[in-house]
Amino acid sequence: MDHLYCLKNAATASPLSSWNSNSYLRTFSSSDRVRLFHHGLSCNNSFVHLLSTGTTTTVSLRSRMKSEEEAALLVAKGSGSTARGRRLLKIREERRKRENDRKNNYPAWAKVLEDACKDDVELRAVLGDSIGNPELMRKRVEERARTKGREFRKSKTGSVLAFKVSFRDFNPFDSYIWFELYGVPSDRDVDLIGSVIQAWYVMGRLGAFNSSNLQLTNLSIDHNPTYDDEKGAKVMPSSFHDISDVEFQDNWGRIWVDLGTCDLFAVDVLLNCLTALSSEYLGIQQVVFGGRRMGDWEEGMTNPEYGYKYFRI
Repeated sequence: MDHLYCLKNAATASPLSSWNSNSYLRTFSSSDRVRLFHHGLSCNNSFVHLLSTGTTTTVSLRSRMKSEEEAALLVAKGSGSTARGRRLLKIREERRKRENDRKNNYPAWAKVLEDACKDDVELRAVLGDSIGNPELMRKRVEERARTKGREFRKSKTGSVLAFKVSFRDFNPFDSYIWFELYGVPSDRDVDLIGSVIQAWYVMGRLGAFNSSNLQLTNLSIDHNPTYDDEKGAKVMPSSFHDISDVEFQDNWGRIWVDLGTCDLFAVDVLLNCLTALSSEYLGIQQVVFGGRRMGDWEEGMTNPEYGYKYFRI
């Protein structure tokens, strides 16, 4: 390659002259002459013609090479190294390094998850195309656990035990109603409980919880009952005034209510709904009417990463 640099320097030193390169080119090896013959030396409005047989012609040089980049490109071509070749070499080296790191530094827990996927269809669906990428696998599992609960591999079933009901200075016009579940609710559980509360509130707003008009409650079903529509129309209406969204922090949930002119009959209806919900779909440990703080509830904590979930009424 020193020959190439010398040839380039000679060309730039005497741009307007002609010189005979017979004696100089004899210093090139036969392989160098073949290489120069195939690649050539491109100049602006001039040429160098070198024969692979070792014979030479007069070299006519009429201008300098355009830039140092052209000379560098010529050197790269003459040496058999190109930019594309260097890039491919770098890519192969990085790939080899990643494969080596994967074999030597692959976490044991990631290998356990991969093995578990062979026999667990649900876990395989959770991980998806993240298998082989420990960081992505960890994010997929954390996201699934956050949205479906810590025991995401266990199916949700109801509880055979009845939940406990207690009252703590319950004010029907300004109180919280608390729910303690057996575990962290999944998104499905939150939607289920929220839908029940929402339906309960809508019925209350429409005056459903009015014990002053229970005409059919104590009638026998052995005969065709009658209903006095005039009496029903004259009864003072009752209406649910206000309710908050359903909020959850871990396994504790709550709603704030103002029952307005509804009777406590509304509380009986809610408990009847929650009883079936707990036994058929998800387990409820207890329901508490009243009280400002239950469990480890933290006011103002609304970050989903810390277990907060909600259902908008």
